[in-house]
Order: sequence, then C-alpha cells, then structure tokens
Amino acid sequence: MELIQIVLLVGVGVVAGILNVLAGGGSLLTLPVLIFMGLPASVANGTNRIAVLCQNVVAVSSFKSKGVFPARLALLCSVPALLGSILGAQLAVDISDQLFRQLLGAIMIGVLILMAIDPSKRFRFHEQHMTPLRTAALVIGFFCIGIYGGFIQAGVGLIMIPALLLMGLDLVRINAVKVFVILFFTVTALAVFIWHGQIDWTLGIALALGNSLGGWIGTHLAVKKGHDWIRKVVFAVVTLFAVKLIWF
Repeated sequence: MELIQIVLLVGVGVVAGILNVLAGGGSLLTLPVLIFMGLPASVANGTNRIAVLCQNVVAVSSFKSKGVFPARLALLCSVPALLGSILGAQLAVDISDQLFRQLLGAIMIGVLILMAIDPSKRFRFHEQHMTPLRTAALVIGFFCIGIYGGFIQAGVGLIMIPALLLMGLDLVRINAVKVFVILFFTVTALAVFIWHGQIDWTLGIALALGNSLGGWIGTHLAVKKGHDWIRKVVFAVVTLFAVKLIWF
C-alpha cells in the first residue's frame, strides 16, 4: 500500500505543483489526499510543507532565469509573511484533528469561490509607486497572509493575488513574487512542524518530487499559456474533497 501511496502522491504532486505556480490552491488537493491516506490532520499539514518548499525552490529559480523576478518587492512582502507564519504554524500544531478537517473543508469552499471570481482576470491596475502608506498596507497585509499560510497553506497563493494586483503587477510577476514569499515563510512554518514531530518524511518526499516537477512545468506555462485550463480541471475535485471533509 505504501508504494501505491507514493506513486499516487507523485502524480497528485505534479498537478498541485503546476496549480500552485499558475494560480495557487495546489494544497487544496494534496492536504485532503494526505488526510484520506490516514495521516492525522496536523501531520498531513506538516508533511505537505516539504512538497511546498521543494516546489518553490524550483519555481523561484525558474522565474529568476527568465528575468521576471521583482526582487525588492518580493523581499518586502516576505519578511512580514515569515513572521506571521511562525504564529500560524504554532496555532496549527495545537488544533484538534476534527476541527482542522472541518476548517479545511470550509476554507476549501471559500477558496473555490475566490477561484471562480478569479481576480487576476477581472481586475487590472496601473503599477503603483511605493509610498509609505502603501508600504505599510503591504507589510500588514502580508503579515496576515503569513499567519494564514503558516496555519493551513491551502489557497494562500490565491489570497496573495489580489494584494499584488493592487500594486499593478502583471500575472507573471505576481506569480514570481508569490512563489518566493511562500518559499520564504514555508521554511519557518516547516521548522515548527518538525520541532513538534508532525512530519511523515516518506510521503512528504514523494509528494515533494511531484510538486517540484509540477513547479518546473508551471513556470513555463505561466510565461506561455496562463492558467485557465487547470482551474477547470481541479474545481470539481476540490469541491468533492471539501464536502467529504465537512460531512463525512
């Protein structure tokens, strides 16, 4: 059964890695799959971070090689997100298994609504100068995003997109900033889960292999094709997962 689980996780990881880079929400697939394989919710939450970390190392490297990486903005967003993620991860390791499953299901439905709205297609803004007020708003916003990302990860990229759209970035640069910020705060969040012993390393490494490959594929598709096609593929699956987590 473990071999079957590993093969399944690699496949799911590829799809999740592509989705994470192109839009966000890959953990909406991987977290439920880990839970349905029998992992306690907190262990699934921690194990998923191994894949997210590896995937974003690959994605950041690919975006930088393509010359579409706004480094200063990425660093400005990353520091408050990192601080918030420590608090969020600590909350996650203390929550009960049943409550986490129900929260995850409810969050998945909320993220699906955000995916359906798709702010990256509906809204466009002119690029903004970084005034002190905008800088403060961005720092506070990404601190809160870090708390959410440290707590549950699922859909955090989709939450970042509206914040970065307000800065007037195009979708490719938004994705580049997003994967860097997630990489940055995932290091600290993962450290919290490791400290509390809430990692399954075998399944985590299998998932990481798939996510890393998906992250590499996703950076090429982000530059060339956008992300509409994959949203349609995962929408129905995530809906079923959410229903199962909440009611079954």
